[in-house]
Amino acid sequence: MATNLFDLRDRVALVTGGNGGIGLGMARGLAEAGARVAIAGRDAAKAEEALAVLGPEAAFIAVDIADQASCRAMVEEATRRFGRLDILVNNAGINIRKQPQDFTAEEWHQVLDTNLSGSFFAAQAVYPAMKEAGGGKIINIGSMMSIFGASFTTAYAASKGAVVQMTKALATAWAIDNIQVNAVLPGWIDTDLTRGARQQVEGLHDRVLARTPAGRWGAPQDLAGIAVFLGGPGSDFVTGTAIPVDGGYSSQG
Repeated sequence: MATNLFDLRDRVALVTGGNGGIGLGMARGLAEAGARVAIAGRDAAKAEEALAVLGPEAAFIAVDIADQASCRAMVEEATRRFGRLDILVNNAGINIRKQPQDFTAEEWHQVLDTNLSGSFFAAQAVYPAMKEAGGGKIINIGSMMSIFGASFTTAYAASKGAVVQMTKALATAWAIDNIQVNAVLPGWIDTDLTRGARQQVEGLHDRVLARTPAGRWGAPQDLAGIAVFLGGPGSDFVTGTAIPVDGGYSSQG
């Protein structure tokens, strides 16, 4: 009998920052493909709405993603509840929009600690369980700012560029353990985070539409398919990549 390359019915996924936006879009895609899903974050109240969408088997796990011990506890709780852990989506992230000369050291470290260190700590925490199980999938969330620069995203761009290089390093290190590590680079997606950007950056909405061949902003559900592909057997020989999901935004010079 042929393997269904997009069937996740025997998989368990952990999605950090999965209670809204891109994270919830990916979590929904994984759940609809059959995976049992845990979402991790700080806002338990917000998570209740996400859990209602994800179904009765979904669970919320509290985590301070920038804390190594908290990431280990998150993974331990997920494996305790579900018995295994096959997919990690490193989606939790923040942005502080300022000109580079205006960043405080605290703000710089806050962005880097959440977006970069948090992704590393979570991947590091899940590695033993995946190795013991004979393999797994790690999906790191980069950004268009992994490719391009913008004057108001210095710390964010630094963190997301580093996420891509970290992805390649982890993929190289853990391929022997049958763990595939890939990055997704979302384009301009309509989320709470980007709505804030449109309020803060004059003309951003029109510039995004003008440059995006698809002629629209993305929606969180546009990330569902790539999550299922990278989380399932269809991507077993795909590792160390950074895949834009951006309506063609990055294809234009």
